[in-house]
Amino acid sequence: MAKHLGKKYVKAHEALREKRVFSLQEGVAKVIEVAYARFDESVDVNINLGIDPSKGDQVVRGSVLLPHGVGKKVRVIAFAKGDYALAAEKAGADEVGVEDLLARIESGWMEFDYAVATPDLMGIVGRVAKILGPRGLLPNKKNGTVTFEIAEAISELKRGRLFFKNDKNGIVHFCIGKVSQGAEKLSDNVRIFLRSLAASKPATSKGQFMRRITISSTMGPGIKINAEEL
Repeated sequence: MAKHLGKKYVKAHEALREKRVFSLQEGVAKVIEVAYARFDESVDVNINLGIDPSKGDQVVRGSVLLPHGVGKKVRVIAFAKGDYALAAEKAGADEVGVEDLLARIESGWMEFDYAVATPDLMGIVGRVAKILGPRGLLPNKKNGTVTFEIAEAISELKRGRLFFKNDKNGIVHFCIGKVSQGAEKLSDNVRIFLRSLAASKPATSKGQFMRRITISSTMGPGIKINAEEL
């Protein structure tokens, strides 16, 4: 296992020795304080859940519209025709089309963060399922990216709607923004995200749902948040 030996990382880690567990507000402020990279680091939150990830009825998935976004421009493409294509363009889609978009993707173009599609076109979009699926970019009815309400879907994605799902170890990894957004906005984003996560608790999951919460910047050490308080 790789070890962090950089002097800046060690210095940041030493700043956490006096206190091991923080309130949410304190933890976010500390993440910003110990961030040391020259670029604008992302801030991530990792939550260990009280679920059995091997059971299908305990899979945790959902979406959330963050009040302050994640500090970057979101690129959305739309597979749509006719009036739906016009609606997608008005909603701010970066690229709209069908065959032309499929051809570009098949040739290796991947300059987008989300893809949405109307249901009638999913049979055609399936051509690139093997390309988009492993990257989590294939339009999906479960997360609302396959819909005839395509303008609304694009608008929400542009405003910061993000998706989450637990991994095989029962952990949810989620980006809440950038260090440059400041403690207040990042704290707001975390609170809204945790509310959405709590609402997605499976009925078959017993006991404490969010067992461990850690926040960190891209290069910084993990900071433990008091899960019981939240």
